[in-house]
Amino acid sequence: MKILIIGLGSIAKKHIEALKNLNIDVNIYALRSKLDASVEENVINIFDIDTINIKFDFAIISNPTHLHFQYIEKLALKSIPLFIEKPAVHTLENVDALIKIIEQTKLITYVACNLRFHPCLSFLKEKLQREQLNINEINVYCGSYLPEWRANKDYKSIYSANADMGGGVHLDLFHEIDYTTWLFGFPKKSSSVLRSVSSIDINAYDYANYILEYDSFTASIVLNYYRRKAKREIELVLDTETLVVDLINNTIKSDNGTTLFENKDYTILRTYQSQLMYFTDLLKKDIQPMNSFSESLKNLKICLQNE
Repeated sequence: MKILIIGLGSIAKKHIEALKNLNIDVNIYALRSKLDASVEENVINIFDIDTINIKFDFAIISNPTHLHFQYIEKLALKSIPLFIEKPAVHTLENVDALIKIIEQTKLITYVACNLRFHPCLSFLKEKLQREQLNINEINVYCGSYLPEWRANKDYKSIYSANADMGGGVHLDLFHEIDYTTWLFGFPKKSSSVLRSVSSIDINAYDYANYILEYDSFTASIVLNYYRRKAKREIELVLDTETLVVDLINNTIKSDNGTTLFENKDYTILRTYQSQLMYFTDLLKKDIQPMNSFSESLKNLKICLQNE
């Protein structure tokens, strides 16, 4: 397979590592903006996709979010299937034009939300499909400390901290909205509070709180950039017990002392390999995967509703 990568940052390198671990023959090309760009092992640098005579099997879009739109448009017009790092775009402005191009070309698209392949969420998804759980409340929480995300780099300079680059905790931690609707469906109504008033002092949102209203329960999603000790959990308040899904320690436990699931040796990097295996398998069969560009926009509308 010939694969084009747009953006060669930390996330792209995780995708490259995952591709190398798949049992497929791959040639990886990276679109670079500077002629003196560094060379990544087993990655071929290219500088102009309009003049190069290569038929790409698909493209991975993993550059800063505010640049996604132009490359989705450019590559869709070339009928190159797209594997788009979440969120697909940072604004809903003009997205109808992209949808029209994608539909006209019958393009295969996938928005990469790798936590759908986390073993805890896979277990929970199967449990929800198998059992009729009486849910009263869902609390989703994800907090970590942005200044420590990237070593030896001023955190205020990275795109996460800058609104004009498509940054902000609501977009960076888009996973939480995505897997909530994947597990429990889309809500009847939603609302949000987005703020930036914490001590980390950035211009992008560092706090987000979403309320999703379902027929028989309410889900709360809290995201932040300023929590020193990282926490990523889902709490399901049932009529008989409360289940806590810990996505960092890979456990699901009940407040009655029972461990429903545990896989402490699992590393998050394996989700990148699982989702690329999923995508490439469906691509060979010419089947549209879950979480297409259009489908992911439903979650983006929840994410951006108060911007």
